[in-house]
Amino acid sequence: MAESFQLSKSRKVRERFVRGLTFLCALVSVFTTIGIVYVLVSESIPFFQQVSIWEYLTGTHWSPRESTNPSFGILPLLAGTMLIAVFAGLFAIPLGLMIGIYLSEYASSKVRAWIKPVLELLAGVPTVVYGYFALVLVTPALSKVFPELPVFNALSASIVVGIMILPIVASLSEEALTAVPRALREGGLALGATKGEVIRKIVIPGALSGVMSAFLLALSRAVGETMAVTLAAGATPNLTANPLETVQTMSAYIVNVSLGEAPHGSITYQTIFAVGLTLFVITLIMNLIAARLVMKYRKQYG
Repeated sequence: MAESFQLSKSRKVRERFVRGLTFLCALVSVFTTIGIVYVLVSESIPFFQQVSIWEYLTGTHWSPRESTNPSFGILPLLAGTMLIAVFAGLFAIPLGLMIGIYLSEYASSKVRAWIKPVLELLAGVPTVVYGYFALVLVTPALSKVFPELPVFNALSASIVVGIMILPIVASLSEEALTAVPRALREGGLALGATKGEVIRKIVIPGALSGVMSAFLLALSRAVGETMAVTLAAGATPNLTANPLETVQTMSAYIVNVSLGEAPHGSITYQTIFAVGLTLFVITLIMNLIAARLVMKYRKQYG
């Protein structure tokens, strides 16, 4: 009895230790997020003390490094970021979803074993390689279709960013679709539905939460992408919706200013944190919208 009691007590101590350790690990992510928010907000306050939020959010010209007449309108950077993210999403989301559907519903085990490593290889390629890939291959190919296409343009950057986020959409969509119970598929087929109808009306709605998470993660990656768009899209803030023009994204601007040219404490230096805070808020809004859509879907379909 005494030995059994000691073993039980020792087991409880180990369980409490493991539970406490895992709780501390979870706190790391919480405090990291709090730290990031604190740094962004605290460093952005001096900037907004000199530049009004209205001017920052509605200004159409961004030139903070001009010595005579600096401008702090974020719209050109925001337009460049959204332009590349939208066109990358238009390329990657439908294609990635189709790949996920093929892998989960049609592909044999041999084909799946061949395609999955290729997708993982694409996900592991450094982003700077995608940037040079755009300059060396994508832009020259596009220039044959658009002869006046500049070397740095949003279209080629969107294509390589779309290729970059394609594995995220495909892999996560395939996992979400595979997680739908096989009995639902068999029930649909037993009722006379075709394979395509089962996929459209049963499998995709049943995996919508995971599929939307894949879309969100991919778009967030596109919004925050840095090196590929820095090399491929250029460094000219341009308020445009034309993908054939040169643009600059918010993350690319942060890279350019962070090279050491801006003195610490200057307003140009403070723009790094103001733009970073804007990126953080955009990502947060995207997450909230996705969560709202998932909750609405779950209420609708029970």
